[in-house]
Amino acid sequence: MPQRASQRASARWYVVQVATGREEALCRLIERLAPEGVLEECFTPRYATEMKMRGTWVMAKKPLFPGYIIAVSNNVDILADTLKQTPEFTRMLSVGEAFVPLHAEDQAWIGTFTKKGDRTVPMSYGVMEGDHVVVLDGPLVGCEAMIKRVNRHKSLAIIEFEICGRRVATKVGLGIVRKYT
Repeated sequence: MPQRASQRASARWYVVQVATGREEALCRLIERLAPEGVLEECFTPRYATEMKMRGTWVMAKKPLFPGYIIAVSNNVDILADTLKQTPEFTRMLSVGEAFVPLHAEDQAWIGTFTKKGDRTVPMSYGVMEGDHVVVLDGPLVGCEAMIKRVNRHKSLAIIEFEICGRRVATKVGLGIVRKYT
């Protein structure tokens, strides 16, 4: 079992691996099991996208990092004990023998696109100019270099960035409103 860090004065963001598809349910369970004051926030980052259902476009929210949640706590010891009480699979990410919080840059990246209480990356909108995407509105404005691929039919962009010391590709909502040749 990884060694625990001592209690910290400020709340830190810890990544917890969970069963894919159970992110939201496990957040609610951890919030109920945690002693009062230990857990500042528990969330699964999401992205907003549009999906076509029965011929109509509807807004949907999907996990940004399937199989992972973020627990914000100032006491990693009690958080680890709370995770042990859950009847389902939960594992706090660690390096070596110590639980490690998200780096400030990774925390800032998520915080830039989301806000406390609504950890959903809003939908972006743009145009295709040849093979290049120009984002006109939304959180991806100015971040076009992060976009590796676009799926216009599913209103998705695959973006790539570094988090937890490794390169990660994930999906975000991107509606292409026009294509110029």
